Amino acid sequence: MKGYKVKKVFLEDLGVNNPVFIQVLGICSTLAVTNVLKNTVVMSVGLIFVTALSNVTVSWLRNIMPSRIRMMVETLIIASYVIIVDIVLKAYMPEVSRQLGPYVGLIITNCIIMGRAEAFALSNPPGLSFIDGIASGIGYSYVLVVIAIVRELMGSGSIWGYHILGDWWTNWSIMVMAPGAFFTLAIFIWVVKGIMYKREEGRSS
Repeated sequence: MKGYKVKKVFLEDLGVNNPVFIQVLGICSTLAVTNVLKNTVVMSVGLIFVTALSNVTVSWLRNIMPSRIRMMVETLIIASYVIIVDIVLKAYMPEVSRQLGPYVGLIITNCIIMGRAEAFALSNPPGLSFIDGIASGIGYSYVLVVIAIVRELMGSGSIWGYHILGDWWTNWSIMVMAPGAFFTLAIFIWVVKGIMYKREEGRSS
């Protein structure tokens, strides 16, 4: 792999090709887990693991995978890695596993993973596909972590379970509810895209 190509793939997945605020994929996770930072981090690590290894596996099998059952095979590959994540969480982090509940299993249906397998891993070598999986997972994760920090801080006055804001703060109940996730995500996308558009205008002028 050429260094410039690796760098290009990695940086694009973090920025101009980000799966959340550019492609607007996987946003159901903002509703599901971002009310608590710890749960968000655990879910993000699980998704990075699944996305990276699914990309590698699909890339390895791309030349022998029958096209008529391609998506079924990809789903089976993704599900296998999600089961590993679920087993590890139940064994080593049972409390977090209980809090996340069915949302770990729903990683299988996260369109970011299938999207990268279809759009990238099927046409690129395993090494580059691994980089793409890692970068896509990180691009997804840092957006969710930012949202989780805002939601937990404003909704509970805490970060990672530690109380940050004093008694003067009145918790915003809406921030730990479903609408809070979408409002925060919408503001994040608005701010980031606004900055990107200004940069593009500056370059073109």
